[in-house]
Amino acid sequence: MSRLSSSKESPTSTLSQLAAREPAPQFAVQPHLFLVFQSDRPLGFSAGYCLRDVEELAFGRAAEGTAARFDKLESGRFKLTVPDRWMSSSHAVLRNAVGQWILEDARSKNGTLVNGRRCERAVLADGNLIELGHTFFIFRQAVLAAMDGPESLSAAELRPAAPGFATLVPELAKQLRNLEAIAPSSVSVVIHGESGTGKELVAQAIHQLSGRAGAFVAVNCAALPKTLVESELFGYRRGAFSGATEDRPGLIRTADHGTLFLDEIGDLPSSAQAVFLRVLQESEVLPVGATRPTKVDIRVLAATHRDLEALVADGQFRADLIARISGLTLSLPPLRERREDIGLLIGMLLRRHSANRAEQITFSSEAARALLLHRWPLNVRELEKCLSAAVVLAKSGTVEEKHFPGPVRASLNAPRKEDVADSDAGAVDEALDHGPLSEDDQRRREQIIALLREHAGNITAVARAIGKARFQVQRWIKRYRIDSKNFRA
Repeated sequence: MSRLSSSKESPTSTLSQLAAREPAPQFAVQPHLFLVFQSDRPLGFSAGYCLRDVEELAFGRAAEGTAARFDKLESGRFKLTVPDRWMSSSHAVLRNAVGQWILEDARSKNGTLVNGRRCERAVLADGNLIELGHTFFIFRQAVLAAMDGPESLSAAELRPAAPGFATLVPELAKQLRNLEAIAPSSVSVVIHGESGTGKELVAQAIHQLSGRAGAFVAVNCAALPKTLVESELFGYRRGAFSGATEDRPGLIRTADHGTLFLDEIGDLPSSAQAVFLRVLQESEVLPVGATRPTKVDIRVLAATHRDLEALVADGQFRADLIARISGLTLSLPPLRERREDIGLLIGMLLRRHSANRAEQITFSSEAARALLLHRWPLNVRELEKCLSAAVVLAKSGTVEEKHFPGPVRASLNAPRKEDVADSDAGAVDEALDHGPLSEDDQRRREQIIALLREHAGNITAVARAIGKARFQVQRWIKRYRIDSKNFRA
């Protein structure tokens, strides 16, 4: 039995001790600006800037250097300079006007674009894409971040503990720091997220940080044959059944002294749920055809795109199994809701797939704009496939929008609620408002309204009740046009 498995600490006590090591920072909703991408230097830099103390922010071209600078000029006045030769020395100004953030072009040579549209003045909305020269920013009206957090944070300062842990989103970074802290323990983890959000990558990172000597073994729970659950998981002895010509250890024993990753555990057949529960309770398996059980030492990580609590309520999942695997829960937001990280992800993917020439790859402004406006319904997996194909099609030239699939190219012309050019913002809003919500959206909207009513408008309590990050609930509230103030006692 390894040191990890012999620990007598419960998940709850372990997490309590971790939380007690240092005082918890106070968090508040604050406006942020994210430098996401530079089309001719995609590996260059990404950064986040907190606007809590900003009354006026001037944008301009940096005279020298290779990194953006965020400087305080005087009380309330800041300047952000970027090494981008396509930007003017005085390009644009962002002002806080009684809660409204107004972006004005400063008679720049190449103009200021918001969501791909050139404008002289724009009242910004949450999620707007700002384009100055070849540099792209995303504005966020409400980001949950530490009140005493840094005014600026660059990608170079992140230094993630493992691949998959890099993010500029403060609340997601907080969750990943918790994962990093519990990685060396035996605490089980459940990772929630849509397909393609990188759940297995995070699980591999936890295993890498755990120090466990055994293997990382991934089990696709949805693909387990119902008639072969025990032989697949527990293994079997030679002669146990027709065709069993040799001993097989099975997936669980293959992960002995390592990590067992149960991917899409919400799709686990009911028969397999009982099997897994016994393994976790007894730390042993009985191979098919054997007469004595074999002890195993495994650390369990699970991932799902489904609501496990709802499955329990419907009688499709065992509550006692959830209790066994839910030491800590991480909610990975879909890519469309963490566009702040697209530049980081593009850099990571280019280095992974084009290591020999990643430094030479550049993008046209239209291609960069398409990448940042597309909603990425299949998440990081879709981004990865899109980039790998585009780089090959571009050969040694610049990646252009014509190298992308049709849906990504179409994002350049799609109407968006976030378009805020003063002349047509109302028209775009009105056009999109006529579209009915999907059944899933309508169901989620009703769920959020019911929970807001139950918890007197407390968004944190609503997020906890549905097992989602607070910023995710805030974005749903904004998307569904729910006024949480109406529910406060």
